[in-house]
Amino acid sequence: MSWVRVWVHLVFSTKNREPYLNSRELREKVFNHIKDNAKEKDIWLDSINGYKEHIHCLISLNKEQSISKIAQLIKGESSFWINKNKLTKDKFSWQDDYWAVSVSESQIESMRKYILRQEEHHRIKTFSEEVDEFMKKYGWYFIQNTSYKE
Repeated sequence: MSWVRVWVHLVFSTKNREPYLNSRELREKVFNHIKDNAKEKDIWLDSINGYKEHIHCLISLNKEQSISKIAQLIKGESSFWINKNKLTKDKFSWQDDYWAVSVSESQIESMRKYILRQEEHHRIKTFSEEVDEFMKKYGWYFIQNTSYKE
């Protein structure tokens, strides 16, 4: 029997970073729905939280799951549910892309705390500042700004 645990920090934002998730009550509804949906689809969603325009998830992939499939299942179903239940004034959608990075087993507890403190965290730092920080920390500015020539 195979045993696999690959931890992933998955972050995705609303389309154009619109602050659709603008109340704690709405965020709680969405997070709880995403948790229930993840459980139904055998996605190990350890932690979830976010702020007005984005969500952080700590996920453990099993041997048959990929990051792209998990992101698709979570984002697609939740945007459908939000629109079906008319939880936002305008049509809701997530940004097409997402951000994902592996997390070491030794860093799981600090990652959980980071995710759970999102509202407090974003009183100090905007989501845009956070994205810029991640881009620099993980070297993605280099990847994003590199043009490949044949």
